[in-house]
Amino acid sequence: MKPDVHTIAYIDGANLYKGVQSLGWKLNYARFRVWLSDKYRVSRSYIFLGYIPKQKGLYTCLQESGFTLVFKDVIFDGHGKAKGNCDADLIVQAMRDSCDHIVQKAILVTSDGDYAPLLQYWLEKKQDCVVLSPASAQKCSVLLKRTGIPIAYIGDQRSILET
Repeated sequence: MKPDVHTIAYIDGANLYKGVQSLGWKLNYARFRVWLSDKYRVSRSYIFLGYIPKQKGLYTCLQESGFTLVFKDVIFDGHGKAKGNCDADLIVQAMRDSCDHIVQKAILVTSDGDYAPLLQYWLEKKQDCVVLSPASAQKCSVLLKRTGIPIAYIGDQRSILET
């Protein structure tokens, strides 16, 4: 039996958090999830992030808001800064969903140029997709822009999405 086809959001959690923070405001994740559903008809929202035990309250809030959390083990650098690079995990999930034909429209939430090869793949497969950049137009990677895929800027929705 063929799985249901969905509009799926693939969210780089750290990039979303840092991008909005760089704009000088704080994202209301529950409103963001509702907005994704209303604006883009997103039925599933994966958010990829590093797992830090002291952030359990945040994780509960995200799950209650309707996000599917995908965790990456975190390592700490010599200065105690957490690092949980989720790029590869996000790409693998997006490719899997595309190959299994369970995504009709893909929404990629990032400003990171490391995702340009995924966008190129989607273009080759004629996958309907859009990028939602949490950074300003000036800070969104030129590698994403060069793909020609439509990019919308989350900062333009501040009045709706701010806490």
